[in-house]
Amino acid sequence: MTEDQSTRRFTGWHMTAILVGFFAVVVAVNFTMARLAMTSFGGKVVENSYVASQHYNEWLARARAQDALGWEERIGLDPDRHVRVEIRRAGARLDGLQPDATVSHPLGRTPAVELGFAAAADGTLRSATALPPGRWRLDLSVRHGGDEARYRVDLQ
Repeated sequence: MTEDQSTRRFTGWHMTAILVGFFAVVVAVNFTMARLAMTSFGGKVVENSYVASQHYNEWLARARAQDALGWEERIGLDPDRHVRVEIRRAGARLDGLQPDATVSHPLGRTPAVELGFAAAADGTLRSATALPPGRWRLDLSVRHGGDEARYRVDLQ
């Protein structure tokens, strides 16, 4: 090594290059993260939060009434990815249930699709179609006589 190379000085230009490089990386990461956030989340839970807030007490009353039914639900996917629904009251299976269900992607990437159900051999309800692989949100309304219960279940 020559004496010239060992005595190089750190100048203002070196510091400027370091600062410009640092902030360029920070800005690039921020723009990338913002773009990913904007394109991967639907961002909408309800259409209008003010209108939804007007129904909050009604929804709480409906939830209390549903809890008073004493229904115990088992909702999930079978190995073939069909939705299975079993509702019991005091340990006994409820027969004659009338389900109404839709499934959608939890982040709103696909529109909601209605599911049809049929009684399985074991007495549970089984969806007519299987769900594709991935995460799904099931919105299920079940009626039995004059009683109704609503469930929202994330399925994988």
